[in-house]
Amino acid sequence: MRVILNADVVGLGEEGEVREVKAGYARNYLIPQQLALPHTSANVRAIERRAAEIDLRRKQKRTDAASLKERIEGELLVFEVAAGETGKLFGSISNANIAAELDKLGYRIERRRIDVPGHSLRTTGEHSAAVRLYDSEVATLSIRIDPSQS
Repeated sequence: MRVILNADVVGLGEEGEVREVKAGYARNYLIPQQLALPHTSANVRAIERRAAEIDLRRKQKRTDAASLKERIEGELLVFEVAAGETGKLFGSISNANIAAELDKLGYRIERRRIDVPGHSLRTTGEHSAAVRLYDSEVATLSIRIDPSQS
């Protein structure tokens, strides 16, 4: 089934693009969530009328992502967690922990957009994680895990 995206959908495309998707995905998720419109001549004309404002939003998102990338790459997240003598953590640091810490610093980033090597960090020391921002913008976040003193 052909649909016109009404909003950016991760893994599918950006607002205003025409995509071919399975009928059930369109009927049960995209259209009810108002993320897409059925590909009809009336909807095509409506999107064409909004083309200028859609392009303006895309440019603004790219600009925002570039500035956010610079700010995130300048940050260093420090976690103090319980660890054994060999540096192995009693637990792990996941993308949810990183998203919560970024939220404390004022960055609203979904945990799904944070790619941690091996899905979680399990040792003390210096690490990095990739943060997918918009389109092809990816920021590298520096993380340091210190053993707690208690």
